[in-house]
Amino acid sequence: MNDIVLHVADVDKSFGGLRALSNIDLQIEEGKTHAIIGPNGAGKSTLLNVCVGRIVPDSGAVIFNGKALTGRQPHEINQLGVARVFQTPEIFPDLSLLHNVMIPAFAKRDGAFTFNAWSGLVRESGIRAEAESVLEDIGLIEKKDLEAASLSRGDKRRLELAMGLVQHPRLLLLDEPTAGMSRHDTNRTIDLLKKIKERGMTKVIIEHDMHVVFSLADRISVLAQGRIIAEGTPEEVRNDPKVKEAYLGEAQ
Repeated sequence: MNDIVLHVADVDKSFGGLRALSNIDLQIEEGKTHAIIGPNGAGKSTLLNVCVGRIVPDSGAVIFNGKALTGRQPHEINQLGVARVFQTPEIFPDLSLLHNVMIPAFAKRDGAFTFNAWSGLVRESGIRAEAESVLEDIGLIEKKDLEAASLSRGDKRRLELAMGLVQHPRLLLLDEPTAGMSRHDTNRTIDLLKKIKERGMTKVIIEHDMHVVFSLADRISVLAQGRIIAEGTPEEVRNDPKVKEAYLGEAQ
């Protein structure tokens, strides 16, 4: 068994009378791709928000690389080596693709970024070259000088993926990374994420597209009504009667 990079230990979270997460215990192995699936409202995005410090759990803890993340601010968690790609792309729409990717690279290196540092950023040839390399990998290098607002939804998703990759995180959390993409772009993203896996980066993916899940995941956890109802290899999960009833049967 590989080292455990992330351990979500007995996490509970309620919003008013709604139990969003209940006794979640999840271990993510280093270098693996771990998918989290489940119907809408199962608690998947809430779980990621707990992991990156956007939501504080009512009880339990999140441990990353031996360090407690619970109670830390999102930027502190990012500096420890956790990056997230959001369900709705969070980009700088009025800036070029190149500058969108340079900003997180600059912030990762220096620990913070303010636009007072903009003149210094644009002179950073090393960061510029790194950003261009990631845009090349992601298939957007030819659009590097375009404003991000001009991109299609699928290309905005890929741009945000580039903004995560340029940080060289130890753990990359992806919330529906292929949402809004055509099948062609989805397959390109699958190929890219497979290449990232070859480099040893650990990934947690929330995804509704089962083609994406079964193409990428080494292990799958299934959430339903805030609880993990099944966990295992893709084949084990595919054949689990509880999963078919709660989720996969709906998708089919």
